[in-house]
Amino acid sequence: MASETERDVARLVGAQRWGALATLEADGGAPLASMIAYAAGPALSHLLFFVSGLAAHTGNLLADPRASLTVGEPDLGAGDPQTLPRVSLSGRALPIERDDPGFGEAWGRYIARFPDAEPRLALADFVLFRFTFDEVRYVGGFARAARLSAEELQGGARAIGL
Repeated sequence: MASETERDVARLVGAQRWGALATLEADGGAPLASMIAYAAGPALSHLLFFVSGLAAHTGNLLADPRASLTVGEPDLGAGDPQTLPRVSLSGRALPIERDDPGFGEAWGRYIARFPDAEPRLALADFVLFRFTFDEVRYVGGFARAARLSAEELQGGARAIGL
């Protein structure tokens, strides 16, 4: 049975659709953080990113798939933003080739979340990535933090019907 924390983390990742992606610069330079849209795979087993090949983060991922995505509750300008729930997922983002048998299902999930992205499929430089993570770090507010495995997050997702 999933814990309250596992369910809370799954709700946060499932409800949002925009996060800060951190990649490693391909030339060995500094880390780079970029805001990107994401769609969830079944039971949060992975996330999907559809990004332009012209973007620095895309080149970085193609050179080194290690990445981290941070998702948080939006700051609405009231109260202490340090108390807003947030989660960082660390893992690897690998491209899904357009001729891969799994591309159609993944693309369907992505455009179900972002219908306006459909015309970009015609642009050959855009790449669909599957981001799988092995570590989940959650801060649910003041003095409420936890580390979860990907399996624990997936258990939380299944418990809330994602």
